[in-house]
Amino acid sequence: MEKNSIQQRHYFIELMAWWDGGINAPKLEQQFSQSRQQSSADINQYKELAPENLYYNASQKINLPTNQFQPHYISGSADDYLFWFHTKQLITPSVGQHSEILSVPPRKMSADVIRNIVAAIRHNRRVEVDYVSLNAPNHEGRVIAPHSFVKAGNRWHLRAWCEKSKEFRDFVLSRFRGIPALEENKTEHTAEKDTAWNTPVTLILQPDQRLSPEKQAVLQSDYQMQNGQLKITTRGCLVQYLLREMQVSTKVLDGTPEAQQLVCVNLPEIKKWLFE
Repeated sequence: MEKNSIQQRHYFIELMAWWDGGINAPKLEQQFSQSRQQSSADINQYKELAPENLYYNASQKINLPTNQFQPHYISGSADDYLFWFHTKQLITPSVGQHSEILSVPPRKMSADVIRNIVAAIRHNRRVEVDYVSLNAPNHEGRVIAPHSFVKAGNRWHLRAWCEKSKEFRDFVLSRFRGIPALEENKTEHTAEKDTAWNTPVTLILQPDQRLSPEKQAVLQSDYQMQNGQLKITTRGCLVQYLLREMQVSTKVLDGTPEAQQLVCVNLPEIKKWLFE
């Protein structure tokens, strides 16, 4: 898909209409740095190609998805929208004759859940949800105030204030059930009040010292270490996820240093951010 092609703009129109709740010319202008006239023409052309998908709401000045909406360009995967939500970039297919990308099975995420949570984030609202977990496999109702999506490994999380636990917590998007109910009143628990979200924490990693100097040098080169160490700064609430992705144990050393590879040398400093 060529950069800023008409197909890509139609893809964006569908993405916004379905996941974000609506599409208008200013959104296209901002995404593609094009004129209002071109953006309006793109929307009108899309509506000619898929007349059953959008209708114009004059009071809101936006094109909304109909109940008969059927995607023609987007995959229907929430990952596409969440990637755009985070990066403001569109996922476009890449074809390589001599390459392969390993794909893991996606976790199921309900469109109704994502769309209502996006609305809550956009408008700073509370939302009533049903949530399950391995510790509580039965549906458990709670009211949350979401503020950010987080991609950690192969699954998406939602960072939100939980009124039941009275703290900011992470919720796995695939574990919401039913249709979230958007509350009328706004929340006071915004992202600015999430201490763990706003606190930068630096991890200091280095090769397992049980490895030979030659093997340590390999890892130092792999990760472009400076003075034998790799320093990575992340949010406090993301420290545990980052260590998992780097396959760094926070408990005991693996039996073989080749399996452990990296260790965290400032573990005492970051322990307050670990949740296990």
